[in-house]
Parts: sequence; structure tokens; C-alpha cells
Amino acid sequence: MGTPDFALPSLKALLESGEDMVSIYTRPDRPKGRGRKSAPSPVKELALSFNRPVFQPVSFKEALVQDQLAEQKPDILIVVAYGLILPQPVLDIPTWGAVNVHASLLPKFRGAAPIQWAIISGEKETGVTTMRLDSGMDTGNILLQEPEPIFETDTAGILHDRLSELGGRLLLQTLTSLRQGILIPQPQDSSNACYAPPLKKAQGEIRWELPAVEIDRWIRGLSPWPGAFTFLRGKRLIIHRAEADLMETSGTPGTIQSLEQGCMQIQTGQGLLTVLEAQLEGHRRMSSEELVRGVSIRVGNRAGH
Repeated sequence: MGTPDFALPSLKALLESGEDMVSIYTRPDRPKGRGRKSAPSPVKELALSFNRPVFQPVSFKEALVQDQLAEQKPDILIVVAYGLILPQPVLDIPTWGAVNVHASLLPKFRGAAPIQWAIISGEKETGVTTMRLDSGMDTGNILLQEPEPIFETDTAGILHDRLSELGGRLLLQTLTSLRQGILIPQPQDSSNACYAPPLKKAQGEIRWELPAVEIDRWIRGLSPWPGAFTFLRGKRLIIHRAEADLMETSGTPGTIQSLEQGCMQIQTGQGLLTVLEAQLEGHRRMSSEELVRGVSIRVGNRAGH
């Protein structure tokens, strides 16, 4: 059971390992792109390429959907970024219960956006957890965990790809260990839990009163979606890549302090933010040098206005 790109390495690992997969569940097709045409999920596309049966229920609340799953008599449910809540009657169907692949070192960053919030929070390390699913939100007993460093240049997109591959490997290791009977599920210490709620587009607006290092983390954590942005001369400016400069400077946060050598530096609550790549509304994504050369930007202009 899975839906987005994050689930693909896990699904591919299962398909290529020869596991007897009775069916694959994913979210219903959704409108996508400018034409808003109905498009299948990445998991559905991969499943169909292997000629595997695909089910796409809207929810698991209906008895008919639960009965359909029960008739398949699964030994175990594998859940990776599915996007639907599984009620307890569904979790009780498989003989071995349900195993989930989660992109954090639980109990840290329970919830829908663990990769993004790990970067935003300034963590130096995250990882992947396989766990038993229960009725709570990422609260089940831990099976295996594998850490992964967070580098200073990591965006959510880059880290997502590494963790998804790690998730596929850890899932196969988990299934092997379960068969061998050598795994002892460990309860989570909820006193150390923190949460990673879904992100909204509005959260991408840069707060220039924050220190430059924090703004840089927001930019990386929100890349590629929803994107960190500000306003410059009345137009939205998406900042795709930047660096924090801890130089002691004074000025109103959001003020452009320097454009030397085509490099735009913006005052923050502490230090300067050096913009490396950005996209002004109505323009393509470009380097800071291209932006400064092609758009009328002056020292003293205020971002956020």
C-alpha cells in the first residue's frame, strides 16, 4: 500500500525480490498538470508495468472494501506513504499484521512531512524506521531503524531520494528478520516524540526577521515543494537556493545590502542571506547573477514588500 514516489523503491524491492504480492493498493487517480487530466499515482504506474492487480479505494471505512481485502487472505500488509488511514479492522486482517516504512527515526517527526521538518529543525541526522502499524499516528512498535546524515546542502528533494532508497533496503531486511523470528519490536518512547504536520503553501513565505541560518533551512526544507518565497517590488520571488553568511551587519531585515559581482545579499535578523538561485514571478528560474542583470533590482530594495 503506497502512493507517491517515496514508495517506489520499496515496491520495486518487493517486486524484484520475488515476494508473493497478492495485490497493490494506492490512492485513486487524481487531476494533474495544466490540463487537469486524471493521472495514476507513481505506485500504480509501477504496479501495472509488472502486471500486478491494483486496487484504489477512496477509503477503508466501508465494510465492502474491508471484505475485499480480507478475501485475499494477506499474510502481511506493507504500507509506505499510502495517504489513507487504516482502521483497526483492516490492521487485524493480515496474519502478521501491518508494517510501515516511515522517513524518520521515530519517535521523532511523526506525521506527514518528516523529511521537510527534519531539515527545517536543523537536525544533523534522520533516517528510516520500519514499525508495526497501530491505530495511532506513527506510534507503533519499532522493528528496525537506519540512520542517515543530513548534509548542509541537502534539500527535502535530495534527502527524500536517499531515504526512499534506504527504505526499500530496510524493508527487505525487516521482512527477512521477521521470517527468522529474530526481531523484538520495541515500544516508542513518546516522551521524546515530536510531530511533522503537513506543510501549506503559505508557510513558504520567508520571515526575514529570522537568522540567516534558519531561513536557509526553511528554503532547503521547502524545496521542491511548496517552495520558499518572498515579494520583491510587488512580485513573488521564489528562492530555490541560498547560503547563510554570518557576517555581523546592521539593517532592516529584508533589505538588499549588496549586489556585488551579481550576488544578491539580503539582511536577515542575524547575518546575510546570499541568494544563489531564484525565480521572479513571470520569469524562469535563474542564478542570482542572471536575476540581478536582467531585472531592475537595487541596493536598498526591501524583500517582503
